[in-house]
Amino acid sequence: MSAFSQPAAAVTLSDILAQTSKAKTITSNKVKDIRAVTGKLRILALNALIEAKHAGEKGAGFSVVADEVRAISTEVEGLAKDLGNEIVTLESLTQDMAHASQGARLMDLALNAIELIDRNLYERTCDVRWWATDSALCQAAAEPVVARTDYASQRLGVILDSYTVYIDLWLCDLDGNIIANGRPDTHRVIGQNVKSRPWFARAASLRSGQDFAVADITTEPLLNGAQVATYATGVRRDGDVNGELLGVLGIQFDWQPQAASITQGVRLSDEERRNTRVLLIDGDGVVIAASDGKGILNERIRLKTEGKGFGHYIDPVSRAMVAFHKTPGYETYSGLGWYGVIIQES
Repeated sequence: MSAFSQPAAAVTLSDILAQTSKAKTITSNKVKDIRAVTGKLRILALNALIEAKHAGEKGAGFSVVADEVRAISTEVEGLAKDLGNEIVTLESLTQDMAHASQGARLMDLALNAIELIDRNLYERTCDVRWWATDSALCQAAAEPVVARTDYASQRLGVILDSYTVYIDLWLCDLDGNIIANGRPDTHRVIGQNVKSRPWFARAASLRSGQDFAVADITTEPLLNGAQVATYATGVRRDGDVNGELLGVLGIQFDWQPQAASITQGVRLSDEERRNTRVLLIDGDGVVIAASDGKGILNERIRLKTEGKGFGHYIDPVSRAMVAFHKTPGYETYSGLGWYGVIIQES
């Protein structure tokens, strides 16, 4: 590629504001020069008037010219003042327009991030409802003898070999005891009780195998503190979605790497990445993913949404631009009230 065919760099908000500030500086300097010249003209006009008075009647004509020069210099001074005021107003309007344009762009990127995770998690709701009808799981839940639970673990292991986004899959009885899992050699969870987990309680109360339960992102002690999104549904007799509830299937989605790939994959310039955080936050404002890897599950963001599902604003304290978009959901997955958020320092 020749030097004349290099692609142009993307114009950023800082570029626009920098050029606007430069134009304001140049114009302000020129206005000062004009005022300096008009000031000299007024002094010359005043001196001419004084000399015309000394000249008496012979200086009357020159006095008229001096008056005109002074009037014109006053008019030019007024025009220079108006120009200076208009430049200040134009700079303010340009800044407002640039911020509005950048805010809309960041808001769209926040929407894109939350939509990607919604689509990803919609697939998880399909997975858990499908796998819960597997005959091996139904038979193990109906009669949890060793032969059947071992086979159920083998079946879950086969699933995990194909679906690498999961840390583990757990089959539980109605008392919350794990009776089979997909990686028994790695995660020795069989016999552990998860009845206190929110996802288990919700799944055990579902009326149909077409429904599912999900809990907000958390760390799971039985998986060495890994960050997980757990989706669950009931395992029913003979895989019938309206059949008798026999147990619960909980699938542990490996949250951290999937969320990191989304927040770090947002389309930003190299300059923007240095002063921008891309976040996913839950319905309580807790950071559940961050492009810089900071504050996850222990930082809370208080958005100024003013009751809106999307928008952008300048933070009054940090002066950073904050853009946000609430989850729109995907297909039958309505989301959990999460937000995509982008915070860009001034």
